Amino acid sequence: MKKVLIFSVFVVSIFNACTFENKPSQNQAVTSEMQHKSHMANDSVRDGVFIHITHSSDDPHRAVMPLKMATMMAMDKDVLVYLDIKGIEMVLKNATDVTYPTFPSAQESLKILIDKGITVFACPGCMNAAGKTADDLIPGVKMAEKEAFFNFTKGRIITLDY
Repeated sequence: MKKVLIFSVFVVSIFNACTFENKPSQNQAVTSEMQHKSHMANDSVRDGVFIHITHSSDDPHRAVMPLKMATMMAMDKDVLVYLDIKGIEMVLKNATDVTYPTFPSAQESLKILIDKGITVFACPGCMNAAGKTADDLIPGVKMAEKEAFFNFTKGRIITLDY
């Protein structure tokens, strides 16, 4: 029975492909147009990458690696960088630059990200626990806002956690 059904589908497919002119049916044309419109709409929707950084000079590799990832992802994705725990130390005005071999320094990466208009957030609770305020942040870095975590992209949100 299964073989007969498969053979029937095969024969009908060949018949449809060989009959009359090779014009697409009205349904095929509509489907093709809908797929094109859907593709065009999706071209304007970029996926987002949420990068969470919890380290600074205490673990330089885990501090600068996510900043490099953010810079690379920002070429064609929406990016939000969120620093908390020790990570906030990198975005303070008096921060010592964090470096690690073969990676751009933290200050270099942060400048690139901020110049590109990428949102860089510091955790308000962590800032408060460290006795710091928004005035202590380097220009371009803001205190985190809850709603922005969900509104920085129209596409999917992928999280990289360091």
